[in-house]
Amino acid sequence: MRAPRDHRMDHRPALAGLCALSILSGCATYSSVPLRQPETVLSAPDRAILSADAAKIDRPWLVPQPIDLASPLTPNALAVIAVLENPDLKALRTKSGVGEAQAFAARLLPDPTVQLGFDKLLSGPDVFNGLSSQLGFDLNALRTARLTRENAAAANRQVRLDLAWAEWQTAGQARLQGARIVALEAQIGMARLTAASADRLLRAVQRAAGRGDLSATDVDARRLAALDAGDKLRTVSRDLTTARGDLNKLLGLPPETALRLAVAPPPPTPPATPVLVAHAIDRRLDLQALRAGYDAAQGDVHRAILNQFPNLSLTIAAARDTADNRTLGPQIGFALPLWNRNRGGIAVAQATRAQLRAEYDARLFQTRAEIAAAVAALATLRDQRAALLRDLPSIERLADGTARAARRGDLAPAVAQTSAQSLRDRRTTVLQLDQQAAEATIALELLSGGPSEGWTQ
Repeated sequence: MRAPRDHRMDHRPALAGLCALSILSGCATYSSVPLRQPETVLSAPDRAILSADAAKIDRPWLVPQPIDLASPLTPNALAVIAVLENPDLKALRTKSGVGEAQAFAARLLPDPTVQLGFDKLLSGPDVFNGLSSQLGFDLNALRTARLTRENAAAANRQVRLDLAWAEWQTAGQARLQGARIVALEAQIGMARLTAASADRLLRAVQRAAGRGDLSATDVDARRLAALDAGDKLRTVSRDLTTARGDLNKLLGLPPETALRLAVAPPPPTPPATPVLVAHAIDRRLDLQALRAGYDAAQGDVHRAILNQFPNLSLTIAAARDTADNRTLGPQIGFALPLWNRNRGGIAVAQATRAQLRAEYDARLFQTRAEIAAAVAALATLRDQRAALLRDLPSIERLADGTARAARRGDLAPAVAQTSAQSLRDRRTTVLQLDQQAAEATIALELLSGGPSEGWTQ
């Protein structure tokens, strides 16, 4: 006799369908995002948007200010533009979103697993089809959930600190290129005067040699001097063109963009090396990033040790056989820790932690050595500049005296021009030392992890 049909089962397919629809409604959907056209990517930034963003920028080592590319740009303005518009920094900021997504993923628990089975009755005295279902949970994920979240947070903190360090380095490079351009613009004016004076003197010597008043040796000496002056002018001009191109690239501007730069105030005298090293340990973002990475490695070791214990899984199973016998019960699954016991994972985690610790120690030694070398180099530059400035008044008096004597006819013009050239050489050397000191100060700021305004704080 056939068993009566259970009408209470009629609503189960509809209920299952509603559950499936509710789950699918929360799923993400795919949408294509094509690459932008090259002319759009390479176009100049919108000046209004750039100025508005610069006025709202929030960095501890930058001063927010509106930007006008038509006005002389201060070192702070160059740093702000570099942080906002540098293409490499934009790519790094997008990459940091991956760290945010990974930290979000680490906060999520794994979904339970479901298994459904169906056995079609083909023959026999029973009248029911076999049904089975299982609902499984990964208990090991619950055991390590807190560590996973903390590790992901530390890794995400490291990514953000690495990005901030890259921004600080790029801002410093923009300021360095700006200081270089200002110095080269001053040097190229002096180089033009030197080249023009050498050419005039060469022509005068050639005319005197044509009259038989001078020998060919004098002409060759003046020719070599003129060639050397012209070569120096070309070198300064080439360096200036390169520096302007490098600055535009750092700022994310088209190569043909012409910028006017404001002259920065004289760099301050840095404190002693131990003071700067203490500043660097406290403020350098790369050291903070290494410490965050070490925190993540500590968590990896802890999690690897926890994973040496059996991985537990809980499954709730329900079944109905062809005789309408119904069962419901739990199932526990785990791995027997006989041979593996995650010893390989523990060894890798501990070795990685030891490597990061050694890298952090090496970075500390490198930081101290680089700061000490930069402080010593800057002190040498200041001493050399002071020595030149002490001798400069006497050279100026000699140049003025020979010029007056040449105008009276008491000295040959060549002697006066030689004295004037000696003065220009000294002034050019002072400008070069000023450039080197400005660049060395910016490099020391980068090494110490903050602007020079914070050296006395």
